[in-house]
Amino acid sequence: MAEHKDLPGVGAVGAGCFKEAVCINANRIYDSCSEKDCVEGMVLYFTSDAQPAVNGATGVRCRDVTLLGVDLDVDSVPFNKGFYSVDMTFYVKVDLELVGGCPCDTQASGLGIYTKKVILYGSEGNVNVFSSDNSNCGLLEPSSTSPIATVKVANPICLAHKLCDTSETRSVTVNVPNAIAAQFGASPCGFAEVCVNKIVLVTLGIFSIVSLERKVQMMIPVYDYSLPDKECLPVNDSPCEMFKRIKFPVDEFFPPRLNESGEN
Repeated sequence: MAEHKDLPGVGAVGAGCFKEAVCINANRIYDSCSEKDCVEGMVLYFTSDAQPAVNGATGVRCRDVTLLGVDLDVDSVPFNKGFYSVDMTFYVKVDLELVGGCPCDTQASGLGIYTKKVILYGSEGNVNVFSSDNSNCGLLEPSSTSPIATVKVANPICLAHKLCDTSETRSVTVNVPNAIAAQFGASPCGFAEVCVNKIVLVTLGIFSIVSLERKVQMMIPVYDYSLPDKECLPVNDSPCEMFKRIKFPVDEFFPPRLNESGEN
């Protein structure tokens, strides 16, 4: 893979010599926050095909947790100019092993939904922005002047889980986006009118960073165009020749001690 040397004085034509100042469009972060959430008692929802196995199980084991997606909604905060609320809905897939019941030790995947809200400063913008990217049948349409919300999330960690009996059998209906339902091999109605007499509760640890950004014009110094200083080499080796160049995975066979892992 070719590497680019973007720093002045390294791998650039005319490097080290200031050439001109240019104006660019870039996303500027106006405010951000980091969060470490411990979500206790998250109820998992199952499809109409998986719920009967959950109802007949006597215990559960958590195998894996996957973040499927996050819905973001940005709204201005009344009477507090420049501040915005960021509403987030996290959709999580939890893979479980069901213990007991019939058939014994089967697997099922449940959907967990977690919502949270943060308030960040996003400044103000009262202009209509028109761009050729936002054309509709030749008519340019203005884009939103609200800041852009961005959330970075590490894969959630399963901290605890348990299977609970409900006080009475009830029907549960959950409306989810089509893309989320498709991850469970079901349409949105697959989470509707499911007969439930046992539920699974999980506790998840979620690390996230939320930021509000706006596209702004910035002046930056330009030294010159950056050119790669490494040639693209064709790959024509045999699989065995490529395998010979891979370093032996020593850490896989001899895990490092605590003082060697770099952890405090």
